[in-house]
Amino acid sequence: MNVLRLLAMRLAGGLALVTLVAVSALGQSTTDVPRTPWGVPDLGGVWDYRTITPLERPEEYGDRAFLTDEEVAELEREAEDRERVADEAPARLTEVAEEGANLVSVVGCCNRFWLDYGTQAQATGRTSLIIDPPNGRLPAMTPEAEARPPRRSSFGTHAFNSMEDFSPSDRCTATLGVPIRPIPYNNNIQLFQTEEHLVMFVEMMKTMRIIPISERPHSAVRQDAGSSSAHWENDVLVVETTNFADGPSVGGASAEATLIERFRRVSSEILEYEYTVDDPATWTAPWSALQTLRSNPLPIFEYACHEGNYGMTNMLRGARLEEARAAEQDAR
Repeated sequence: MNVLRLLAMRLAGGLALVTLVAVSALGQSTTDVPRTPWGVPDLGGVWDYRTITPLERPEEYGDRAFLTDEEVAELEREAEDRERVADEAPARLTEVAEEGANLVSVVGCCNRFWLDYGTQAQATGRTSLIIDPPNGRLPAMTPEAEARPPRRSSFGTHAFNSMEDFSPSDRCTATLGVPIRPIPYNNNIQLFQTEEHLVMFVEMMKTMRIIPISERPHSAVRQDAGSSSAHWENDVLVVETTNFADGPSVGGASAEATLIERFRRVSSEILEYEYTVDDPATWTAPWSALQTLRSNPLPIFEYACHEGNYGMTNMLRGARLEEARAAEQDAR
């Protein structure tokens, strides 16, 4: 991630906050919505989807769907304080734990400076991104899903014995942005639009989705990003995606999931993004989340992942050093 770009994004985010807290995205007038030459809302541009609003509502908020203005201000102030304190904190190696006969190595990732969760709560001050079910939490999982082995994650869940012990993200092969959701950094997506297609370029992992705006049937070929088609419902672009190879990248969804995304531009600066995951193999009911995407005047820079995947070789090397250190301590 480009350091100058990160600093500029933080400045831009701070300026955008004045607008965001002043008016809810849901309540804005659509009179200033840019339109294409063929008359539909123009969704094009770079959009920033950072937010400190969690996917699920923290239990402390109970049935409250919205925060007070004072609570929003306090959460954002705390996020800014965390960034100031953590920017200069060094990367740390977390504790090593034993799992059976294997040594589980948790190699430090990077210091907080490189992470960019943002400091803004959603413009509406919601307590969760999930808007349905009304309790703001994921529905109950099915017995099948509860028995499903967890997806591989490199940090602290497996011994680092070979490249196969690493998650797709650490191997630079992950598909992200399906659906769009906040991640530790690179929270930007660029949309390109024609009369017949919507193209989504996700900054993280360089995921590219080319979505036809037509009633054509879905492809029977399972793909990492699924098979998508879109249509307009008044001024809302609705995208339906099925036939995943491994499920949408949210909440542990299965390959049998159907993802419905809705894009609604509510002003020149705000794009409202809602998605619904219907996955009977994982949850007992569908669920929906809503995000506010903010226009970003900066371009998307190249994301080169590990630039040769040095991260993987270094983590394997670190694991071997930890094993040698442990063996030396045992021999004393």
